[in-house]
Amino acid sequence: MRITSIRATPVNIPLEAPYLWSVGTYPGTTKVIVEVRTDEGLVGIGEAPSLDCEPVINKSLADRLKGMDPFDLTACEQRCVPDTRVLYLTDGNVELKAFGGIEMALWDIKGKALNMPLYKVLGGAVRKAIPFTEYYAYRLPVGGAGGEGSPAQVAAYCARMREQHGSTFFEGKCSTGDPAVDVRIIKEVRAAVGDDAMIRVDGNMAWSLPTARRLLADLEPYNIRNFEDPVATYHEMEKLRRHSRIPFSTHGPDLKWAARLGVPDAFVLNLTVWGGIARTLKLIAACEEMGIDFWFYSGETGVASAGYLHVYAATHHLREPSQSLFRFQTDDVIEEGPFRPKNNLIPVPEGPGLGVTLSATALKRCHERFLREGNYDQYHNPGKPGVFVRLPLN
Repeated sequence: MRITSIRATPVNIPLEAPYLWSVGTYPGTTKVIVEVRTDEGLVGIGEAPSLDCEPVINKSLADRLKGMDPFDLTACEQRCVPDTRVLYLTDGNVELKAFGGIEMALWDIKGKALNMPLYKVLGGAVRKAIPFTEYYAYRLPVGGAGGEGSPAQVAAYCARMREQHGSTFFEGKCSTGDPAVDVRIIKEVRAAVGDDAMIRVDGNMAWSLPTARRLLADLEPYNIRNFEDPVATYHEMEKLRRHSRIPFSTHGPDLKWAARLGVPDAFVLNLTVWGGIARTLKLIAACEEMGIDFWFYSGETGVASAGYLHVYAATHHLREPSQSLFRFQTDDVIEEGPFRPKNNLIPVPEGPGLGVTLSATALKRCHERFLREGNYDQYHNPGKPGVFVRLPLN
């Protein structure tokens, strides 16, 4: 089997209502869908995480991989990705991210060629239903959606998710800029969802070290499972650890520093920023050896989300629920999406490869939305349009 062509298509996946985070508003995500075609008629699908991957794939990597064996992941990577130690210090990691989207599609091809779901290709399932959190935040009102602008309204939303969907895992923003408000949000969410529910919070690096110390002390009574990026650096987390028992996580994994400093307690990543499924599995194995937790973050289309499901199914070390914006998403590029958790869980697809079907109609619709709207701006400051927010907020 040989690769005959590769195409990357940018798409916009909107949220039903934009939410507020530490540096702006989050209206949805712009992703890049990758299709890898072979001379045997198999088509693999993958997803690259950001718009800058599209020209790299279409103008460079597609030609490099034409004629290659899609089963030979190592040879394909060597054609696309310079030495990563040098890459990070010179041109950034766009080639690595771009290849990560292609690599996902190559795994999809392998599963389809073997007529096996990806979790079997990866060694078999440890579990068949994968846990995800519900998400909450202050949200702008759009039509009949969103509009949560007070602690009571956020808590009411979470209570509704528990009642309607059986949700007991929650994660939400803790980055309003006012620590007292964030504490009230957590207090009211805890009261609304019950003592048996899991609550994680995400600071998005919003806080200075002195403010974070006070904030974490005030959150201690509410049994917080994890605080993601309460401060900006590992070194600040190390100092913060002396003042709090709440575990920390981050989107910026550095295993060597984590082992040296003892923080953070978990990495939160997607499958392609690190260069694909194979590289991510190596990182997870190293995390297991070092006693560091790992889960996936949110905002992907159903393509990458299906990858999460299979990798989670086949990996014993993954125990904590991954983040989820599924309830907020209004569209998807796959026929089976958007995924919707029930009782915290989503079943693993059983079809070959990723087990999901790329919809030509939905792909066209989401691509045309991108052409109309452009790359989604997640840094729009509603308080001062045109001026970027600077951290820490307090």
